[in-house]
Parts: sequence; structure tokens; C-alpha cells
Amino acid sequence: MSAVADEAVAGDQTKSPDFHVAHHFDKADTQFDAARMGIWLFLVTEVLFFGGLFCAFFIYRGWYFDSFVEAHHHLDKQMGALNTLFLITSSLTMALAVRAAQMTQKAQATRMLVVTFLLAGAFLVVKYFEYSHKIHDGLLPGAMFHAQGFTTAHPGTFFAIYFVMTGIHGLHVVIGMGLILWILLRNMKGEFSSRYYAPVEGVGLYWHLVDLIWIYLFPLLYLVG
Repeated sequence: MSAVADEAVAGDQTKSPDFHVAHHFDKADTQFDAARMGIWLFLVTEVLFFGGLFCAFFIYRGWYFDSFVEAHHHLDKQMGALNTLFLITSSLTMALAVRAAQMTQKAQATRMLVVTFLLAGAFLVVKYFEYSHKIHDGLLPGAMFHAQGFTTAHPGTFFAIYFVMTGIHGLHVVIGMGLILWILLRNMKGEFSSRYYAPVEGVGLYWHLVDLIWIYLFPLLYLVG
């Protein structure tokens, strides 16, 4: 076969539905199903991980109920509600980004991913100010707790759990921002279309879980205590 013919065959392959198929998969559908199964299994492990933290919260809340009720009044409900709004909105824009990628709407997907990234950044900015206020007032974990005016004996236990749960969640937000930036750059290069959008969908599922966890954290920590 001539060099010109070889180039023509290569060009046809890049336009075929199986162009993105890895060598260890027989077809695109198999690869897509495996990727979707993989991300769902990962999300299950995340649910189990945070489930353990929620169990710890309820156990310590049962032991030190009065301290938890008193301590949770020192959280800023307005900041928590604002961050809830940011994440719920970002979950919507992420869903729209996935939909746009599925319909080969590159520009729309780019816009929605940028908005999602900015909302995630806004969440972290609010959390920074909230953490700064807690540190300034001495509302710290465990033995580091030195705030004044508390009438119960174990408010530091509440803030230990608060910082662990919201800190780990914040780390997931940072990781999510990195993933969003990754698919944003790939989308701007035109790598996603109606025949290949698995990375966008996978990151979208991860981001929805991050949003869902916060929806549980907000009322549990800020409203119930």
C-alpha cells in the first residue's frame, strides 16, 4: 500500500466511532460501560468513607449532646447557606455541561464548565473566610479549643468533627476543580462529542456527589448541631 493510501486509512480511523477505544477493549460501547462502572464503584467507596464520618458525628453527638447543640450556634448559617447555593447551582451547570458535550455543543460545554469552576472557587473563598473567623475566635478542634463563654465541657469535640468533615469535603472540592479544569481544556481542544463524552460524564457524577455530601453536611452541622 502506498504512503498516500496509508495516510487515507489513518484519517478514516480518526473519524470512526471506535477512534477513542483503548487497545484492551473490543469496541467503544464496552469501554464506555467499563468507565461508567468504574466511576460508580469509586463513588460507592466515597459514600462509605463519608458514611463513617457521619456515624462518628452521631455517636459523639449522643455522648456530648449539650456541647454539640451549644457549639453549632457558633457556625455562620448565612455563609453555610451561601455555599449551599453555590454548590447546588454548580451541580446544575455541570449537568448542562454534560448535556452540551453529549450534543457536541463545544461552546456551551465550555461556558458551563467555566461557570462550574468559578462557583467551586467561590465556595472555597467563603470557606476560607469562615475558617479564618473560627481560628480567630479560638473555635478549634479538641485540645486546641480556647474560645470563651461556653457552658458545656466538650465543644472542642464538635469543632474537631466539623473541621474534619468540612476539611475533607473541601479537599474533594479542590480535586473536583482540578478535574473540571482538565475536561475544560480537553473540551476546548474539541476532544468531546456525541460519540465520546465519558470523561465529562464521569467528572459530572463526581461533582454531583460532592454537592450531595454538602447538602447533608449543611443541615447536620449548621442547623441541627
